[in-house]
Amino acid sequence: MSSVEIKKVRSKRDLKTFIEFHYDLYKGNKYDVLSLYDDEIATLSKDRNAAFDFCKAEYFLAYKDGRVAGRVAAIINERANEKWNQRRVRFGWIDFIDDREVSAALLKAVEDYGRENGMTEACGPLGFTDLDPEGMLTWGFDQLGTISTIYNYPYYPEHMEHLGGWEKDNDYVEFKLFVPKEMPERFAKIAQMIEKRYNLHVRKVSKREVLKGGYGLKIFHLVNDTYSDLYGFSPLTDRQIMQYLDRFMVAIDMDLVTLVEDWNTPEHKLVGVGITLLSLARAVQKCRRGRLFPFGWWHLLKVLKFHKTNIVDLLIIGVLPEYRMKGVNAMMFYHLIPYYQKYGIEWGETNVEMETNGSVQSQWQDLNTELHKRRRCYIKRLEERPSSCQDVKSQGV
Repeated sequence: MSSVEIKKVRSKRDLKTFIEFHYDLYKGNKYDVLSLYDDEIATLSKDRNAAFDFCKAEYFLAYKDGRVAGRVAAIINERANEKWNQRRVRFGWIDFIDDREVSAALLKAVEDYGRENGMTEACGPLGFTDLDPEGMLTWGFDQLGTISTIYNYPYYPEHMEHLGGWEKDNDYVEFKLFVPKEMPERFAKIAQMIEKRYNLHVRKVSKREVLKGGYGLKIFHLVNDTYSDLYGFSPLTDRQIMQYLDRFMVAIDMDLVTLVEDWNTPEHKLVGVGITLLSLARAVQKCRRGRLFPFGWWHLLKVLKFHKTNIVDLLIIGVLPEYRMKGVNAMMFYHLIPYYQKYGIEWGETNVEMETNGSVQSQWQDLNTELHKRRRCYIKRLEERPSSCQDVKSQGV
């Protein structure tokens, strides 16, 4: 008989316990970048996250010997299931002590939730949407995490390999891109050439234009188009987009955002977007238990206002498919690299990229790069659970 007890999160107090378990498990870890508490509350609260317009979820806590020993979210994204013609329950926000009884109990809770809702597969780690952290770290445990990715201990994937039925569904890679001291000559030539040949032009925008002038929606509608074929993707709704903009625009330096427009079209069609962010990883690590107060805000301000970091995160790099062979990526980085040099940035951190996505990885060919992390999403086929005697009685058989 299992000594692990699984409890559903039913109250605000339970949700606080759910969020703070990660802080306790990773206390003192120099690679983990914890999520800010208020952001976690906003994401996981069913009355605050617009993803719940098309998602449903339950959160579970595992207790062993009277102490919290693990957590997991079970999520059903109905739009993604419809888009990909699947019936999948996702698991996310998974953390556990190094005890296989605990990890097995947590994933069983996800599987049972999936079966109860007619799902035939379980997969993860994934969030509600593609903008939530995804993929379990399988290599690169000695590398600093980012605010948009998952860090986990090396024993996590070891548990997944030993638990029955779980197998690889998708692998990701992440790269360091080292900022050149001089602009690559090819970037300059391509940028000048495509501006003349294709009448494509870089557009710098203000925060006001993004929030009030409609550019925010244009940017993320382009993201929906460019990311549509990526693993597990479901399009963002306008309500989701406005939530993301309201929450995160305060942290964006608009010098590090570059748009590309096609001036052959009357409306100057947006065809490429590069959103990069000064790394907040070290600053967030100094926020006690993910709180901005009393002193966490100061560490973030030093990065956002005084550029006290040598890393930049490449949050969103997207180009419409029909423009990808025209050198739009080179054009964007031709305009971004001088800002990186000005701010003293030494290297950039790519977001997760599917290991099979050669078209994305080829765009870094003119930069010095280093593959430094790998991560994986797992899948398990769910068999129907046999009816118990109690189930049979309840059906009146």
